[in-house]
Amino acid sequence: MEVLANMTRELLRVDGLRTRFYTDEGQVNAVNGVDLRIDRGETYGIVGESGSGKSVTARSIMDQIDSPGEITAGEIWYRKPELADTIGDDHPDAVDGDRVDLRQVPAAVRRSLRGTSLSMIFQDPQSSFNPSVTVGEQLAEAVEVQRRASANPRSTRARSQRYTLGSMALGQLLPSRRYVSPESRERAIELLELVGIPDPIERADEYPHEYSGGMLQRAMIAQALAGEPDILIADEPTTALDVTIQAQILDLLDDLKAETEMTILLITHNLGVIARMCDRVGVMYAGEIVERGTLEDVFDDHVHPYTEGLLGSIPDLDAQRERLQPIPGNVPSLLDHEMDARCRFADRCPKAMDDCLEPQPEYDTDTSPNHQARCVLARREYDEGRALPEGYFDDAPPDRESQHERDEANRRAADRRTGDDTGQTEPPIDGPGGEQP
Repeated sequence: MEVLANMTRELLRVDGLRTRFYTDEGQVNAVNGVDLRIDRGETYGIVGESGSGKSVTARSIMDQIDSPGEITAGEIWYRKPELADTIGDDHPDAVDGDRVDLRQVPAAVRRSLRGTSLSMIFQDPQSSFNPSVTVGEQLAEAVEVQRRASANPRSTRARSQRYTLGSMALGQLLPSRRYVSPESRERAIELLELVGIPDPIERADEYPHEYSGGMLQRAMIAQALAGEPDILIADEPTTALDVTIQAQILDLLDDLKAETEMTILLITHNLGVIARMCDRVGVMYAGEIVERGTLEDVFDDHVHPYTEGLLGSIPDLDAQRERLQPIPGNVPSLLDHEMDARCRFADRCPKAMDDCLEPQPEYDTDTSPNHQARCVLARREYDEGRALPEGYFDDAPPDRESQHERDEANRRAADRRTGDDTGQTEPPIDGPGGEQP
């Protein structure tokens, strides 16, 4: 019964999502096998350093990956009984009960879900608005598009492609040819009021450059809510805002969630925002979710050294310490030919052992049933005797003693691959990328 209840609460499930970018330098593995489970009505956070794949994951869910990018694998299951009934006959393989795999339906169907089912707040509100059209007109257009699409549930085309600047100009000259109805204009003003913009009637007639940064962020949230979506993806919604405005935007999202009962996927690099807003969290590094669980799991009982590093690099007003503890090094290259078959954090990890020379699966932890970590420390304690020697991943040739330690680490790793403890092993992998130092 508990399993059935959990399945009913699950609104969005992502399995094995992989997104690649094919550049002149090579294939970039931006998202590398991401799994997510997001329940109805919760706020789920994804946190990690810049370049870890958070925003690409969000855009992949929204099906907004442009060339040279491509979603190469994965399933995105969205629970929507009405949609399952509508497309079940034409696309039976894409339907499982009341859920639909968005990766198996035509692109036109996925486009029709933007706004009404899934909507997104982008990092830069300035680039999300047309500077030559008033904010109210743009919000009203978004509302009108969703109204027209909802009027024909079987249609997979929102018909926004028909509305251009020429259409807008014609509507100004000939009221009978106006694309946006008076009802949509009224709703646009209601949305501005909903997100806390003062004097919404007057503000609706202003252009984006006349809004402050915080007000424009609120207007973008209003635009995202135009279609009353089930899932709101907020990609760094407080970036470039001062602390006071950040707090107001977060309070606004909390209030809107309570009022509309929507689900929020929050993308951020700020653990303070995660602690304030989220029910559960996934920690992302180098295109992978390396730890996931409730706030208590991740903040109080974390397992992965990367999570520990993120927490150690933020100030704590209650702790007496002279300096923060930054994570050494940088996020690794995600170019396919530069990615070794090992734990991606091993070269920055203070607890790297010979196990880390192999890719690690996701392990259940002992702290709670829904707490998982992609780290060997989830199943065994750190052993200094198995630690990788200092400078193991450095490009410079090691001294003789370090080389001996490196050989021993490779021997132990090879023994586990072959199941042989006698010392008869496969050829060693002595340096980064399998090259001899």
